Amino acid sequence: MGKKIKDPGLGKASSQHAKRMMNADGSFNLVHLNKPRRLSDAYHYLVNISWFHFFMLTFLVGFLINALFALIYLSIGIEEIVPSTGNILNDFLNAFFFSMQTFTTVGYGLMSPLGIASGIVSSFEAFLGLMLFAFVTGLIYGRFSKPKAAIRFSKHLILRDFNHTRALMFRLVNSRKTVMIYPKIAVTLSLSTQNNLGEYENSFYSLNLERDTINYLPTTWTIVHELDKESPFFEFSNEDLIKQHGELLVMISYYDESFNQEVHQMHSYVLNEIKLDCKFVKAYYYNDNGQMILDYKLFDTIESVKS
Repeated sequence: MGKKIKDPGLGKASSQHAKRMMNADGSFNLVHLNKPRRLSDAYHYLVNISWFHFFMLTFLVGFLINALFALIYLSIGIEEIVPSTGNILNDFLNAFFFSMQTFTTVGYGLMSPLGIASGIVSSFEAFLGLMLFAFVTGLIYGRFSKPKAAIRFSKHLILRDFNHTRALMFRLVNSRKTVMIYPKIAVTLSLSTQNNLGEYENSFYSLNLERDTINYLPTTWTIVHELDKESPFFEFSNEDLIKQHGELLVMISYYDESFNQEVHQMHSYVLNEIKLDCKFVKAYYYNDNGQMILDYKLFDTIESVKS
């Protein structure tokens, strides 16, 4: 077996039914229970959720705020804004549309506060609208400007003959057109085994790679771990290796010229996803004009190879 390393921070405790530690997108497969909620965490939450959930939450909060102010205007009396139609639904819609105009500071001029109470409420709502628009604008800027890697990892982890031995391989590519400067990668194996007491525990190994750093990456990079005598997989046959309860934890970092700083990204492969005796189809080639072409449709393509 290869040389063990200390727990990298994931914990040695395991279970017979333990699922993968890290999801394929790099997030940890962890459920938080009884976690205290703090208002200061709201910015972090809103910056990191998906764009779809961000805009859905923004529209929902905006709708609820304006619905609440519409009810306040109805309780004051819709007559302080516009003559009542005699229908509660129509009066609510008029109050809601007035609230939207006030909240966004549009003010079409067809409706306006006619009393002191409605004037005080509308003034407060306009101030609140300005504050919330400034807050949302800051969040959008924070989401756009947040340094983030855009690395695409291959769907497949392959095991094939290589250099008179065997090798595990996967590959990656930059999803952006920018060049990755000095990318470096580290792969850690987490292997869950049963000890003499019948308990399951994790053992961690740092995998030796054919290359763990390069100067720049304009195309694809195939990561290779040879199953030599230094590898923790050396004693396993191909079939036994796939049956192991193990996971490859991948972390890559590089200098991104768009953000002018180093960024990183994580990924995970589980051993039962291994494809045997396959190889990656080359995803780049040269056209008739001598230009290098990177075809992203070929990135995940694999083909069978003979032993």
